[in-house]
Amino acid sequence: MSETTDPLVLDFVEWVAREPRAYAEVIATWKTSCPRLTIWEDATERGYVSRETLPGHGLIIAVTEDGEKLLRANGR
Repeated sequence: MSETTDPLVLDFVEWVAREPRAYAEVIATWKTSCPRLTIWEDATERGYVSRETLPGHGLIIAVTEDGEKLLRANGR
């Protein structure tokens, strides 16, 4: 992860940790037209968040145990 995206990935994981987010909400909130800023994709690839399908809710993005460790390690 580059120094430029570190704070953004951390912000994203913290945002998801507040409550699991609908996939559509994540896309709408964190979309970017810049291919160098793939914040939520980076967080997913690094195992900080995961995609889950919940009956009645659809596709949800939730923080993982590694994501929670990241937050604690960074005082969040």
